[in-house]
Amino acid sequence: MTVRFGVVLPTLEIAGRGSYPVADAAVLAEELGFDSVWAVDHLAFHTGLVEPVTALAVAAAVTRRVRLGFGVLLAAMRQPAWVAKQIASLQVLSGHRVLLGVGVGGENPAEWAAAGIPRDERGRRTDVLLDALPTMLSGRAVRLPSPYDLDVPDLAPAALMPPVWIGGRSEAALTRAARRGDGWLGLWLDAGQLARRAELLGVLARHAGRPAPSVGMTVFVNVDDRDPARARREAAAFLGSVYALTPARFERYLVAGGSAEVTEQLAAMVAAGAEQLTLLPAAVDYRTQYERLALMTASLAT
Repeated sequence: MTVRFGVVLPTLEIAGRGSYPVADAAVLAEELGFDSVWAVDHLAFHTGLVEPVTALAVAAAVTRRVRLGFGVLLAAMRQPAWVAKQIASLQVLSGHRVLLGVGVGGENPAEWAAAGIPRDERGRRTDVLLDALPTMLSGRAVRLPSPYDLDVPDLAPAALMPPVWIGGRSEAALTRAARRGDGWLGLWLDAGQLARRAELLGVLARHAGRPAPSVGMTVFVNVDDRDPARARREAAAFLGSVYALTPARFERYLVAGGSAEVTEQLAAMVAAGAEQLTLLPAAVDYRTQYERLALMTASLAT
C-alpha cells in the first residue's frame, strides 16, 4: 500500500505569525516532495484564518504538481452555485489538482448564525450539495431539493469532479463517506480509534453497495530531536490557542516529540489503515516542521 503525505498550509494566524505565508509554504512543500497541500475552513474561529478557496488558489499559482486539498470545506455554509463555481474554477486553473474535503463542522454556532444558515440543517445541506455537485461541475442545470429548493442553471467553466474526502469522526461522517465519498478524513483519533472506524467504514460501504473509501487522517504533529519535551509543550500551546481547549482534551491525539517517537506513531496510523496522512504542524515555525517531516515520511510512504 502506498501512503500519501500532505501538509496543512499556514493559513492559521498563529502559524504564520500573522503574515499567512501560503505561497512560500506551498512552494516549499512541493520542493520537499509532499503529495498535497491542504487548507482548513472556518468563517470565524478562535484564531485568524484565511479562507481556503483563496489560499488554495494562491498555492495553485506557485506550484505545478502538488494536489490542493480542502481539509475540510464547510460547504453547507455557502451558497451551492458559488461552491460549484469556485471549485470548477480552481480545478480548471490548477490543472485539475483539487482534493475536495467536505465536513459539517458545528463547533462554533456563531459562524453559522453569521452565515445565515441554520446549524441543525448542516448535515442535510451537505448531502444535498454533494449529490448535486457532479451535475453542477459538468455544466448542466440541476434542481436542488429541500432545504435549498432552488434551480441552478448551466455553469461554466465546466470541470472534472474532484475526489471527495468526507471529514469527521462521528458515525454520521462515516456513513456520509461510505455513501458519497472517495475517501474519509479522520481527525482527533489515535491509532486504535482509527482502526475501529476504518473497519466500520468498510462495513457501511458494503451496506451501501460501494467500494470502501480510502482512509485518511489529519494529524497534529511537532518534531524536535534536540528537545522532544519542548515539541510536546509547543504543540499543546499551539492547539490550545487554535481550539481554546485545555491540554487534557487533546493531548492523546498529539503526535509530538523526537523523530523516532513521531515516526512510530505515524507508522501505527498506517498500520491502522491510513492511506493518506495530512500533517498539520502544531508549531509556529512551519518551515522547520515541513523539513523535519519530509525526512521522516519518506520511509513510511511505501
